[in-house]
Amino acid sequence: MARVKKLKLPPIATVIGADTQISGNMSFVSGLHIDGLVKGNVTGLPDTKSTLVVSKGGRIEGDVKVENLILDGIIIGDVFACKRVELAAGAQVTGTVHYQLLEMAMGAQVNGQLIHTDGLSEEHAEKTVPADKAAASDSSA
Repeated sequence: MARVKKLKLPPIATVIGADTQISGNMSFVSGLHIDGLVKGNVTGLPDTKSTLVVSKGGRIEGDVKVENLILDGIIIGDVFACKRVELAAGAQVTGTVHYQLLEMAMGAQVNGQLIHTDGLSEEHAEKTVPADKAAASDSSA
């Protein structure tokens, strides 16, 4: 069985504490750690090795677009990770997860689709349409 290298985290530049709630979209570079609540989209700027860590008490209500995601909390929205997604035992995603590499621990939950993107950029991942939806729109024309 092949071993995948452990993700080397960039320095965490921003921490959103457990008692903090943010309403609105966020963008960041390098590392972001969320222990609180974010109501809005969270975007890591392209080519910045953007890594998002959401702890057990962390929650995001919006779409996430990053290079790497380490999740042990809750995301209600779609996830676009152009490199790696690590879902710990407490992870819960309600939405579609686009990923290149996926590590999922026993107990993690995804209520939606898992879509392998084969190393696509974040911009291209936004435009990805599942094959079944594309076929449905072609047949209705």
